[in-house]
Amino acid sequence: MEQAVAAADTAWMLAAFALVSVMVAGLALFYGGMVSVKNTLNMAIMVFGAFAVVGVLWIVVGYSAAFGDSLGGLGLIGDPLEYLGSTKLLTAPESPGLPPAIFSAFQLLFGAITVALIAGAVADRMKFGSWMIFAGVWAILVYFPVAHWVFAFDSKDGSVMGGWIANDLKAIDFAGGTAVHINAGIAALALSVVLGRRHVFPNSPRPHSLPLTMLGAGILFFGWFGFNGGSALAAGNFASVVVLNTLAATCAGMCGWLLVEKFREGYATSLGAASGMISALVGITPACGAVSPIGALAIGVICGAACCYAVSLKFRFGFDDSLDVVGIHLVGGILGTVLIGFLADPDAPNAVTGLFYGGGVDQLWRQAVAAAAVLGYTFVVTLVIATVLKMFGGIRADSKSESTGLDLAVHGESAYVLDHLETPATTPADPVGAAEAITSKAAAGVD
Repeated sequence: MEQAVAAADTAWMLAAFALVSVMVAGLALFYGGMVSVKNTLNMAIMVFGAFAVVGVLWIVVGYSAAFGDSLGGLGLIGDPLEYLGSTKLLTAPESPGLPPAIFSAFQLLFGAITVALIAGAVADRMKFGSWMIFAGVWAILVYFPVAHWVFAFDSKDGSVMGGWIANDLKAIDFAGGTAVHINAGIAALALSVVLGRRHVFPNSPRPHSLPLTMLGAGILFFGWFGFNGGSALAAGNFASVVVLNTLAATCAGMCGWLLVEKFREGYATSLGAASGMISALVGITPACGAVSPIGALAIGVICGAACCYAVSLKFRFGFDDSLDVVGIHLVGGILGTVLIGFLADPDAPNAVTGLFYGGGVDQLWRQAVAAAAVLGYTFVVTLVIATVLKMFGGIRADSKSESTGLDLAVHGESAYVLDHLETPATTPADPVGAAEAITSKAAAGVD
């Protein structure tokens, strides 16, 4: 019987891994559709590039740093060399259970997607080489330690010590409200401040393909069931409740955003529907195992409505968060994390009790401290990383590349064959010339 259960759990985790893996492509499409035609490929390559860099680092030191035995028992970071060259990830567990290899692969994707999310804040203007360096350094100094804080639990026999948020603070973060979304959102704010505003800010280039963005959002929605459901690490009631809550919140989030958008702007837009969906998914990520379906609806509609208002804060405060990573992931992540303290249902799988269910403020203060700790640590360290990169190599693309578009200027290719924009003097061997030709035509009204 135990072997059958272990086989079912492993099969579910393999399926969840596959679901989460498509989120990399979904994010590339989601972001790629929102930028102008001349920066579409650069945006996609930044997402895939982050995935590649983090994947390599995860195999070498990341898994050990995130899930290894806590150095000194302090709960701050795991032993970064614990799994280096070890056979621990190659051998099956001694008793029927989840193979460590699939758990490591599943968590690798979490790290890669967290870093890739930050790219949306710096679209259209960051050097690709500097982005790749930033992605690697940030993963080592920020994501791996924070993942240890949040996701690494003490072993049952006490032989392995985990992170302080999971074990000492006992805050609930089921699938990454702090470690993924608050982490990426506050890093996006810090990096965009150091990088500076685009030349066209506050006027943003119009999204070149909203159908592409909606397709990307749909793929992210599909993958999110693996992201949240797979975090149960088993095929059973826990994962089933998580999937239902994820679905409920998503529906409510779209409704919340579209209602606010219609009230404020007079239109309910496709971009609003996609953004409301992602906002709700962000909010329910930490809470999906702690609330009832009614609680999930509340989190979804609150996040959808609040994030719709929050995306305009960049204009009030003057930071250029190109694709609203701060407004959606930071704000949605904070709301989802803190709302657990109010809406946690003791009958839900996490079995914690929020303020509205008679639990007082005990869980609420734990959630608030966890959110504040990640906010403070990640903001400071990201500022330092970005400032050092700016001092020693520069992180901003030059003005000419920014104006002509990074697809051709940096990568030497274009997302689409734009025959109506070609001129006889433009050849594939002259990508910058091609970019200038496209830009001159764009000035006449074609983006």
